[in-house]
Order: sequence, then C-alpha cells, then structure tokens
Amino acid sequence: MIFPEQANHYGTLFGGTALSLMGKAAFITASRAARHAVVMASSERITFHTPVMVGQLADLVGRVDTVGKRSMTVHVSLIAETLATGERRLAAEGWFVLVAVDGQGRPVPVPAFQDIQHGTQQG
Repeated sequence: MIFPEQANHYGTLFGGTALSLMGKAAFITASRAARHAVVMASSERITFHTPVMVGQLADLVGRVDTVGKRSMTVHVSLIAETLATGERRLAAEGWFVLVAVDGQGRPVPVPAFQDIQHGTQQG
C-alpha cells in the first residue's frame, strides 16, 4: 500500500522510494536463487511507465534473467493495483545486477549456479 509519506507533491509514489522497493525485490530474488549473500553491483534501464497513486498497492515481482559465474541480472516489475476495481498495470520496471560475495565482501561463484542455469531454482 502506498501511503502519503511515500509520495511526492503530486500524490504519487516518489521515484526514489520506488527504486528502493525495486532494489529490495531484486535482492530478495537473487538471494533466493543463489541461497547465498549477494550485493547490488548496478541498476540498469529503470523505466517509469505510469504513476502509482497514494492508496494503490505496489506489487513487486522479481525474476532472474541471466546468471553469470559470480553475478545475476534480475528483472523487477512494479505493478500498481487499485484495490476497489482490481485494475493492475505495469508502473515501472528495471534490471539489477547482484553479485554473490563471501564474508569479507569479495565476489565468489554463485553457489547455486548450476541449479539456476538449469531452471531448478526460482527467485
């Protein structure tokens, strides 16, 4: 649910808050897929399609797009839903690169790399 404190002066979801929510969804998706510690390396091609109004739901869906030896690219969709009508529309989407790291923050191979490559893990 989008509340007034998350909105800009137009009464719509503030872009920075949307990016924060999307980054968290990417982190959760990559963590689930890798079953390992991950950190964000970059955000790429963030597109805002339509505003999310105060009072609407923001449904975030993450999907692992590509997997490298140490990183994953996660696509995140932010879908705005009006509770009263059930109308849903794509409000924003972006791609995030997350890297598997060890306890010292150094990149390591994605532990579930083979499983992800063969589609046995879902984010």
